[in-house]
Amino acid sequence: MQSLRTPDERFANLPGYHFAPHYLQVDDTEGGELRLHYLDEGAADAPVVLLLHGEPSWCYLYRKMIPLLVAAGYRVIAPDLIGFGRSDKPSQRSDYTYQRHVDWIRALLLQLELTGMTLVCQDWGGLIGLRLVAEHPERFARVVAANTMLPTGDHHPGEAFLKWREFSQTVPVFPTGMIIQRSVTCTLPPEVIAAYDAPFPDESYKEGARQFPTLVPATPDDPAAPANRKAWESLVKFDKPFLTAFSDKDPITAGGDKVLRKLIPGCAGQPHTTIENGGHFLQEDQGEALARVVIAFMRNS
Repeated sequence: MQSLRTPDERFANLPGYHFAPHYLQVDDTEGGELRLHYLDEGAADAPVVLLLHGEPSWCYLYRKMIPLLVAAGYRVIAPDLIGFGRSDKPSQRSDYTYQRHVDWIRALLLQLELTGMTLVCQDWGGLIGLRLVAEHPERFARVVAANTMLPTGDHHPGEAFLKWREFSQTVPVFPTGMIIQRSVTCTLPPEVIAAYDAPFPDESYKEGARQFPTLVPATPDDPAAPANRKAWESLVKFDKPFLTAFSDKDPITAGGDKVLRKLIPGCAGQPHTTIENGGHFLQEDQGEALARVVIAFMRNS
């Protein structure tokens, strides 16, 4: 598998981002390896919070939350999905599959020997993270799901998602930073938009970002649908604390929180919340508020 690696200088002096990079190697499933980047902040023996980002962001999305979580006494692990951030970027669209994304993050959990984790997931962070919770429930202590879901393709994905998927496949230049801007309620400074563009020096680096919308199971016969249905067989038995913290202004995932609360036993009796004035990327709009929700949940469950 051929891959690209974004030059380190692209990540220098990004606003609000002063974290040391960490790397490990994951199997590319074709006889080679890919370098996966992650942040590791806080005491090594502290309870772990796993922050999983989505499309087309990277761990920069969590920069407002990480200091608060560390100050509260937690160890934060925040990887960049393969194809994003400082992680390697396979150069062919066909290199990216749902299963490979799950396996690449699984490798992170196994290599770092992470247990007792609290998963915080948004967007594709949930599509990957909830699969891992279902397949390795013993490694997770609790879950916070924010603007995410685990689709099986058995229900209509919604017009907002279909419009997004069409846009992602037809726009000549995939405008990463502006996609973030259009999906938040706040006005981002130019330097923050540039930070979201930083991982992608040109279009050749964006094959993973382009491919992600096509990998969401949107029909019952999608290749990933059987694995997600199997994951739900586990999730409907998951009785550890599970919290939904969706925002109030996200047309993509609106209503997903109600489905999770209905189906997952661990949701019963939890202080589910709606975070006000947050768009799809609520970590950008209301990162501090989401961090406070996570901290209170961990302390009380």
